[in-house]
Amino acid sequence: MIGVDWGTSSLRAYRIGPDGVVRSRRDLPRGILTVEPGGFPDVLTQMIGDWVGQGERRVLLCGMVGSRQGWIEAPYLPCPAGLEALAAAAIAVPFEGAEVRLLPGLSWRDAHGVPEVMRGEETQILGAAIGPAEATVCLPGSHSKWARVKDGAVLGFRSHLTGEAFAALAGHTILARMMDPRARHHPGGFARGVARAKQAGGLLHHLFGLRAAGLFDEITEDEAASFLSGLLIGHEVAAALEDGVAPPIILIGAPALTERYGAALDAFGVPHSVAAPDAAAQGLFLIAQRLT
Repeated sequence: MIGVDWGTSSLRAYRIGPDGVVRSRRDLPRGILTVEPGGFPDVLTQMIGDWVGQGERRVLLCGMVGSRQGWIEAPYLPCPAGLEALAAAAIAVPFEGAEVRLLPGLSWRDAHGVPEVMRGEETQILGAAIGPAEATVCLPGSHSKWARVKDGAVLGFRSHLTGEAFAALAGHTILARMMDPRARHHPGGFARGVARAKQAGGLLHHLFGLRAAGLFDEITEDEAASFLSGLLIGHEVAAALEDGVAPPIILIGAPALTERYGAALDAFGVPHSVAAPDAAAQGLFLIAQRLT
């Protein structure tokens, strides 16, 4: 089979054997925002056409390709939802030479009735956390997700605008004036930011404190961005712990991000592990096994 994780900015395809092992993997910077209206079949052909020509007939898509801005909108599936429910809700899309289905995203409402949504992350989560015991999965990113998982189903989740907030604050506020955009990650500055997040006062007060520290030469330009990163991630972790988690936390994401979240969790004394690479491929394979 072929599994495709099609996001906002990137397109990733896996050729997966009957044993669930990834035989081949491809990446292109062809996220849905780069695709002209009506152009999704052509881009998919460019990506996997030769695999289809070699006999692959089953293709399963997940991610933002199923959003309103994507190929065909697949309505959100409310939590709790697992592998069987996702497979049952898959939508068939026309594609020459292969049977192509598109998976929905998941929705949830918090204790106050405010909606949460995800697309694509559910496939990674279920690919990494299949088991009877309850687990907590964290996917760092522009819109980080913290999900509760049990018995192969996502029970519920929370989202945090952490990565996007960092980009906005570091690029478009007064804080940008005190940061060196070329500076490498500064572990010491990051640790200081996480430590500050554990103190009282709230995020907005802590953000201004970073500005004031720069005025008094109490933080350098080369560590300020890492301090901001640690401050935001620290507040995110604190909020997740307040909601309740089931450690060890399973981290899914790029190494640079999972390392930072791991350091923040260490500072809070919370055990964690990192999921195996290509959790999305495993999730797509498991869902494909349940397709009728």
